[in-house]
This record gives sequence, structure tokens and C-alpha cells, in this order.
Amino acid sequence: MFTGYKITHIVSGFIAVLVGYTGSVAIIFQAIDVLGATQAQANSWMLALGLGMGLTGLFLSLRYKMPILTAWSTPGAALLVSSLNGVPMDEAIGAFMVCGVLLTLTGLTGWFERLSHYIPTAIASAMLAGILFRFGMGIFPSLEENLPLVALMCGLYLVGKRWFPRFAIPVVFLAGVFFCWATGAFSTDVSISFDIPRPVFVMPAFSLVALISIALPLYIVTMTSQNMPGVVALKSAGYAPPVSATLTVTGYATLLLAPFGGYAFNLAAITAAICANSEADEDPDTRYKAAVIAGIVYCIVGLLGAAVISLFLIAPKALVVTIAGLALLGTIGNSLGLALSDPAQREAALVTFMTTVSGISFFNIGAPMWALLFGGLTAAMLSKVRFFPKSTPQSA
Repeated sequence: MFTGYKITHIVSGFIAVLVGYTGSVAIIFQAIDVLGATQAQANSWMLALGLGMGLTGLFLSLRYKMPILTAWSTPGAALLVSSLNGVPMDEAIGAFMVCGVLLTLTGLTGWFERLSHYIPTAIASAMLAGILFRFGMGIFPSLEENLPLVALMCGLYLVGKRWFPRFAIPVVFLAGVFFCWATGAFSTDVSISFDIPRPVFVMPAFSLVALISIALPLYIVTMTSQNMPGVVALKSAGYAPPVSATLTVTGYATLLLAPFGGYAFNLAAITAAICANSEADEDPDTRYKAAVIAGIVYCIVGLLGAAVISLFLIAPKALVVTIAGLALLGTIGNSLGLALSDPAQREAALVTFMTTVSGISFFNIGAPMWALLFGGLTAAMLSKVRFFPKSTPQSA
């Protein structure tokens, strides 16, 4: 199974998991806290989420030989923090299962995949660049937070890109970890728990209120803010992802794991970009191996539960932000170049990019979906051939 795996596959897969957890695990804990879950139930949530991401990502990457990563719905978790207050645990679980049914039906019907084919390449690339832009920008504020660490990592990155480009990111990451260890930068405030997580089943209950206030909004934000960017991330890397099959698999995973805390699974965008770019592998046909490594690490993190998650949380923010930004620089540059390469689509691509970067949100629908809408409208309005044909003068 592990024939032909490289150090770049291992490092990219590990960085993807590191970014995935450190970027949003705190939001998951907030959602669990709002529900009033016990410690055993909280551990069950992390077990279900880790195994759900790991197993679905492993299956899809090995089945289709593409770097298909899955993730928990981060905007969905943020939605839960604000909407779960006062909702009984069993009704919340019922709402998660309804969301899983909707995700599965979306995959089985295939309508979302058909819709994704109509997105112009320039607009899709601009949206991806906008999604990843904040990670690249995050490097520079980190200089204020920890100048020696970030300067060392950036300097090594430049040296690595010049002299050993295939190993630049692994060397930068290992150097950053060693520097943090040597200077005592790892947090000592996080208590590490070594409890072995066990799945805790919660019998679902269904109510109209939970359906309207939780299930439907969770489905909408997962589709618009997670699955659409996930499709774009893979397409921008040159892949033709099996959208319907992926949605079906993640929908089934949500349906099966919801009673244990797996509230929603979807295509990953940011972590997928880490495994789908040339830093993971020069050969696009074997980049899926980085996603396989990420899937395995996700499973290990889920099985070891709170202990491993605590280890992720002790890493200084500057280390995580900088390694993520450096690992995504190539993808950001390629996406921007592709988005702006066609003069006819340039303004629409810029509108898409700027809308995504703005981070706006209306009706619980995030910026990426509004970016596609505004960019598409701009392209349509400026398409003189289709919408504004020149009128011919009337003969006297």
C-alpha cells in the first residue's frame, strides 16, 4: 500500500491535518459546550469527526487516485455555536441526520455536479485564490507575533526554493518545530488528556424547529461554503473530481456518524489544496498519496482523541499560520495567474476574488458562494455578445 510514497507526501499530509485541526477545532469545542455535552460525549464527537474525515478521505483518494480530502464543516460548526443554545442534544442529533440525508440525496441526484460544470475557469480560480489568500497574508502579521521564528522559516523557504525545491516545505516545517522546542515556544497552558475515547450513541429525536433552525441552515452553509470551494480547489489543480460520488460518501458518513457527533462532512478546500499542489508531488497522478497520508493521520488523531488534539493545540499560532501560508503560496499564485490570464474575464475574476477576500456573509451563506454569484453576474453583464448585441441602424 505504501509503495512509492515520498517524504513530501508525508509532510504535506501531516500539514493538512495540522491546519485542519488547529484552524477550527476550538469552534467544535464551543459547539459541544453549547449543547452541554459530557466529557464522554465530547470525546465521542472528536472520535467520530476524526474517523469520518480519515475514512472518507482514504476511500475517495484510493478509489479515484485523486487528492480528495474531506473535512468537518467549519462554517457549519460556527453556525451551531449560535443556533444550538437551548436545543436538546437528541434533537440536535436528529437535525444532523436530516442534514446527512440532504447531502446524500444531493450526491445521488447529481444536480450539484452538473451545476459545477457551468462555473468558468477564471471565476473558479479567482474564488480559490480568495479563499487561500488569507493564509498567505497570515504570514506577515505573524512576523509581529514571533519575528525570529517566522523570519527563520521564510528565509529557509527562499533558500529551499532555490537549492532544494522538492524539500523546501519539509525542511521549513522541521526547522520551525525545532526552533519552538529549543526556545520553549510550545504552550504549557493546554492540559493533555490521555482518556481513550469511546463512541457514545445518542438516540435522535426530530422536531420541526430543529429542522428549520439547524438542519436546513447546516446543509446550506456546508454546500455553499465548503463543498463548492472543495470542487473548485480540485478543478483548479487540474483534476476532474467525482463530485456526486464524493457528496454521496460524505452524506452517508454524516448520516451514520451523526448519533456519535459527526454533525456534517464535506469536501475540503484548503487542506485539499495543500495535498493537490506541486509541493506535495511534482506528478499530479501520485499526489493522491499525500491525501492518503492525511486520511491515516486523521484516523489516528480520532482514535487517540483528546491527547493528540491537545498536542495540536500546543503549537504556537505563528508556526501553524506560517507553514500553511508558505505551503499554499504556489497554489495562490497559480490560481491568480489563471484567473487573470483571460482579459475578457478579468473584471469578473477580480470581483470574484475581492468578494471572497471580503468575507461577507448574508443569510448564513458565506463569501465564496456570493463571490460566484457576483462574479457570474459581472461576467454576464459584460458579455456583449450574449446580453448586449449592438443595434443596427434603421434604414430611412
